[in-house]
Amino acid sequence: MGLPFIVLNYKTYLQGTGQGAVEIAKACKTVSEESGIEIAVAPQLPDIYRVALEVELPVFSQHLDGIGAGSFTGHVFGKSIKEAGAVGTLINHSERRLTLAEIEASLKAAKEFGLRSIICTNNVPTTAAAAALGPDYVAIEPPELIGSGIPVSKADPEVVSGSVEAVAKIDPRVKVLCGAGISKGEDLRAALDLGSQGVLLASGIVKATDPKAALEDLIRLV
Repeated sequence: MGLPFIVLNYKTYLQGTGQGAVEIAKACKTVSEESGIEIAVAPQLPDIYRVALEVELPVFSQHLDGIGAGSFTGHVFGKSIKEAGAVGTLINHSERRLTLAEIEASLKAAKEFGLRSIICTNNVPTTAAAAALGPDYVAIEPPELIGSGIPVSKADPEVVSGSVEAVAKIDPRVKVLCGAGISKGEDLRAALDLGSQGVLLASGIVKATDPKAALEDLIRLV
């Protein structure tokens, strides 16, 4: 197994807003360069351009709508985030849930604009359904564990290993990320041991007093 892929979702935390978004991205960049591990960030939409301009690392959007150019006020247009510097997007995060038709439309838009896609799921059946759509990644995150500090890799390891097995049967090209409660080195190690190829995390790093130190702790057992 190669090095994991780490995706840091800023959500709307104050620490990751505006200039804070850039400073956290710089910490990610430093740790990524020192470790060789790819770390991507998903700042708030207005901060995508700022982060992408100032820090050379993968920037993801937190959401993408399956729409094109036209009369879609308030929607997130794939071309817009691509032009702002994003290279990928989250789809169907538990805090921004979509219908199956919307997920499919968002994924189609991501592919149209050459954006890497991460479809978030909450159990094995939805993971299997998401994998059948052909995204780059699925991220299994039971919503009750998000932000809890209790890692899914320990609280519900079967949902991770079961998702890995389901995806392998449907489309082995799709990679599985593990999310919810991930913050420490042993959490990442457990997620990888269960077969995932990386993690999607948020508060454990974004809200840390020292994000760089928190990232260094996260990867210490890799």
